[in-house]
Amino acid sequence: MAAADPLSDVLALVRARCEITGGLRAGGRWSLRSGPHAAQVKLDAVTHGSCLLLAGGRPPLRLTAGDVVVLNGAGSVVLCGEPGETPDGGPGETTDGGPGQTTVEEPDLPPSAPGTLHRLGSGEDVTIVGGHVELDPAAAEWFTAALPDVLHAHAGAHGVEAARMRSLLEQIVEETAQDRPGAAFARHQHAQLLLLHALRVGLRGGAGVLRPGWLRLLADARLRLAVEAVHADPGHPWELRELASVAGMSRSHFAGRFREVAGETPLAYVSHWRLRLARQALRDSDTTVAALGERLGYASESSFSHAFSRVVGMSPGRYRRTAARGS
Repeated sequence: MAAADPLSDVLALVRARCEITGGLRAGGRWSLRSGPHAAQVKLDAVTHGSCLLLAGGRPPLRLTAGDVVVLNGAGSVVLCGEPGETPDGGPGETTDGGPGQTTVEEPDLPPSAPGTLHRLGSGEDVTIVGGHVELDPAAAEWFTAALPDVLHAHAGAHGVEAARMRSLLEQIVEETAQDRPGAAFARHQHAQLLLLHALRVGLRGGAGVLRPGWLRLLADARLRLAVEAVHADPGHPWELRELASVAGMSRSHFAGRFREVAGETPLAYVSHWRLRLARQALRDSDTTVAALGERLGYASESSFSHAFSRVVGMSPGRYRRTAARGS
């Protein structure tokens, strides 16, 4: 059996689609305020120079060339050149930026084709590209619950991911500037990989910046072994003792550590992962409810239907019909 890849499984399950929607080239005294977006998850990356990011009352975060920041429902966000150039009211207010300063709200930027670089202020001190991540509404809440409000993937971090982020950003800028045939497709592919590498850098950052959930689980080397086993064979009749053995831990230590990191017990994770796979299969395939339940390790169609209804709030058959009407 091929080794499981839980991060790929998660990204596929939530149908994560990262799109680069535009960019900014700024200099002098400037700031850009963006409010809450329809997309829960946004992404900003600095390709040249540096700037500050202010979000959610946090201290200013310095972003330098190659840095990527994933914003997860962070609300009002300000990008600016220097601390004295931020709008007087800070994120969430709409005061003037002062004499000689260009301060705009993101919706005030002129509409343009995806990938276009807007100009703000004077000069070319910094270049930023931005986008958003589209998610399957059926799984978006579970995905975002594990992300911090602000995930800073620093270009100076150790590991190959940081170097690859810088390379991807260079390619995105090149495709934007030269506008060659297939540029939009290329930007999409680069953006997908940029999101992946940003999450990998977040994993390397460890539990200190991550909320309890699937991402923090994958950051724990020993617990990840148990998650890989579950993803490789979700229909196996997993027991706590067996999962603890896979992780190389005692049963009690494994159970306590898993709950702390995941926010749920190991067997609850197994059950919830099976049901997420079930929802995906009911939407995307014509597999019968009985066959699906058997494949996911349920003793009978009725036990599968009962477990599904308890968590989802409707029977598998009704869920499939509802999903078909909504497609």
